[in-house]
Amino acid sequence: MILGTLGPAGSNHALVAKRYLARHAVEGGECVFFDAFEAAFEALLEGRLTHVLQCTAHFSHADCVGRYMHRVFPVDAVIAGSKPLALLARRDAPISPARVALQPATRHYTDLGAYAQIIEAPTTVAVAEGLIDGRYQVGICAEEALAQAPDTLRLVRALGPALDTWVVYATTPLSASSSLVLP
Repeated sequence: MILGTLGPAGSNHALVAKRYLARHAVEGGECVFFDAFEAAFEALLEGRLTHVLQCTAHFSHADCVGRYMHRVFPVDAVIAGSKPLALLARRDAPISPARVALQPATRHYTDLGAYAQIIEAPTTVAVAEGLIDGRYQVGICAEEALAQAPDTLRLVRALGPALDTWVVYATTPLSASSSLVLP
């Protein structure tokens, strides 16, 4: 199984892909990371992948379902938790920063009413990197970023893992007799 998903290696897509391969690729599998889902679905259609894994909370999910209808088919679905998330701030940030960085799917994970501006980042990994290198003052990302930079970051609010539905796609549809297909 060659499973394509959104990268980078430290992302929640990578985490769930690893778990999925451990359970479903008994002979071993490979995970290929992409910067955008359109590239992953195109690689699937070209035969460079056997499957694509996508979180249904990802902002591009509906677009991909429509764009690849009748060419790419859902063949499995799983429910999996993300890495524990948190609202983190730089230790040198002002007491009441005006901007918060986040990946769009995390926008409603906590009350952000105290922030005048939301900065969208492509992944929670990018938010963590931006916090550590000083591009962002506050952001929603994996709580593990705090352990990576304890002298730079502080915990504002622990959010815990997000429990999401993940869909696996292939180029051959399931048979009508599959337990996953409702009549």
